[in-house]
Amino acid sequence: MDLLSFAFVQRALIAAALVGLSSPTIGTYIVQRRLSLLGDGLGHVAIAGVGLALMTGSAPLPWAVGICLVGALLIETLRQRGRATGDIGLAVLFYGGLAAGVLMASVAGQGAGGLSSYLFGSLNTVSSGDLWIVGGLSVIIIVIAIGLSPQLFTVCADEDFAKTLGLPARLYNYLIVVLAAITVTCAMRTVGLLLVSALMVIPVAAAQNIFHGFKAGLWGAMLIGLIASLGGYVTSIYANLSPGALIVLITIAFFVVSWPISALLHRHSRHIGSLGHIASGPTNG
Repeated sequence: MDLLSFAFVQRALIAAALVGLSSPTIGTYIVQRRLSLLGDGLGHVAIAGVGLALMTGSAPLPWAVGICLVGALLIETLRQRGRATGDIGLAVLFYGGLAAGVLMASVAGQGAGGLSSYLFGSLNTVSSGDLWIVGGLSVIIIVIAIGLSPQLFTVCADEDFAKTLGLPARLYNYLIVVLAAITVTCAMRTVGLLLVSALMVIPVAAAQNIFHGFKAGLWGAMLIGLIASLGGYVTSIYANLSPGALIVLITIAFFVVSWPISALLHRHSRHIGSLGHIASGPTNG
C-alpha cells in the first residue's frame, strides 16, 4: 500500500506545505529588518510554552502560541523603548525560554526527552486538531504578510521614512514580531523549534540571490519553502529519515545552488547592459 494514502501522511503533507509557505513569507520581513536570529529566540521561548503544557497536562500548541506571543511583544517593546538592545533581548529569550522549558518538562517527569518532538519536529504525529490550528494560523500569516506587503516593506526598509509617510511604524513592527511568533509555533511540528529559523531565513536568502525586486523575492522564497517542505517530507518517509532536518538541508542546498545562478544572472545582466551602451553610443557619420 502506498504510504501517501495514509491519513497521517496526508495531514503531514498539508502541514508541511502550509508551514513551507508561511515561514519564508514572514521571514522576508525578518531578514529585511536584519533580525535573522529572531526565529531562534522565539523558538526557544516557545519551548517554555511546551514545558508548561507538559507540566499541566494540556495541549502544547495553544500554550506555545501564547507564551511565544508574550515573548515577541516583550522584545519589541524593549527595542522600541530603548531599555535593551535587540541582541540582549534575543539572548534573554534564547536562554530563559530554553531553561524554563527544560525545567518544567523535568517537573512533569519527562525531562528533555519529552521535548524532543517539538525541538526537532514530528510531522507524522500531526493530529486533525493540530492541522486545523496550523492551517488557520498559516492562512492568517500569509494573507496579512502579502496584503500589507507595501506597508511592511516600507517599515522594514526605512522606519523613519515610513513615519514621514504617516504609516503607524510602531504598530507594523509589533505586527511583524507577532506574525513571527505565530509562525514559529506553527512550525514546531514540522522542522521543530530549534530549526524553524532556518526555514524562515534560508529560502529568503536563496530567493534574493536569484530574483530581483521585493515582490519577486517574496514569491520566490515561498516557492522554495514549499518545495523544500514537501520534497523533504516525502523523501523522509521513503528513506526513513528525519523530516525536519531533511527539509532544512534542502533549503540550504537551494541556497548553495543560488550562488552560481546569481553570478550567471549578474554576468548576463552586465553583458546586456554593455551591449545596450554600445548600441546607444554616438556614431560617426
